[in-house]
Amino acid sequence: MADRLPPMQALRAFDAAARARSLTRAAETLNLTHSAISHQIKALEADFGVRLIERAGRGIRLTDEGERFASRVRAVLSDLADAVREVTERANPRQLRVSVMPSFAARWLLPRIGRFFAAHPDIDLDVNANNALADFRRDDVDVAIRNGLGDWPGLTSEYVLDDFYFPVCSPRLDNGRLPARPAELAQYTLLRSEGDLWKPWFEAAGLDWPEPSRGPTFSDSSHTMQAAIEGQGIALARTSLLGDDVRNGVLIRLFDVVVPSPRKYFLVYPPRLADSPKLAPFRQWLFDEVAAEQRGSFPPDKRKSPPRNPSSAKGKRRARKGGRVG
Repeated sequence: MADRLPPMQALRAFDAAARARSLTRAAETLNLTHSAISHQIKALEADFGVRLIERAGRGIRLTDEGERFASRVRAVLSDLADAVREVTERANPRQLRVSVMPSFAARWLLPRIGRFFAAHPDIDLDVNANNALADFRRDDVDVAIRNGLGDWPGLTSEYVLDDFYFPVCSPRLDNGRLPARPAELAQYTLLRSEGDLWKPWFEAAGLDWPEPSRGPTFSDSSHTMQAAIEGQGIALARTSLLGDDVRNGVLIRLFDVVVPSPRKYFLVYPPRLADSPKLAPFRQWLFDEVAAEQRGSFPPDKRKSPPRNPSSAKGKRRARKGGRVG
């Protein structure tokens, strides 16, 4: 083993597992299977002749050798990522790589992105729609649009957009016989998205109901919205993912009860890109699109305009260490 380096995929698998302390989460991060991560790490252990990880409850812990190796691998992968980034940026200085969640990409970004292409033909936008965490030190990502609380260590995060929840359905649902009161939802199929809970809306509507445990569940919110459009049930919609469906009559908003989401959308990037000539046009275009939407969308009195000045501290959050956002 001393005369050759281990495979890159094995090092990335071990690094992801060491960071997450979980083979399952490492697999999700790299879009691999649990068994693939396990196989890669076992191959490393066989080559080295030492144990690198051990089981610890539902997760893993690193052995002493594993801890030492993990710190070196992390540093090497970070240096390698920086080198690759420098080469690719020089090779294609016009490219801006954007990481975004699939649901937001499908329902918000893609219907609007043509206007950016038309206004900025000199920038090659590379959109990566992925639920995995974007690690700016390791992944080919310049900037991300993420949904969360805005606190990602080592990164600049700028508030972009709020989210609000309310039920929607197709006007064709149950042959047009739609619920007139929130309590009548008990007679309908409620569509569910992972991470989007019905219970807070139930409470706001005066219903002492638990979180639904039956009915279809979708891993991506855009799929939930599509199921509602197809008349398969009632969905708890997020305003960021509605598009023009209510305005065009494809979906109908039910009731007047609205619940704000504790999570918001942020534009996230490494501080070194704050003055990037590629980032500035995309940032301004994004905020202009949000402002235009807010002038004519629901609910106009509860949303805030995003910051306009890239150098302004308002609307930004910086931290000291790290570099992963999700």
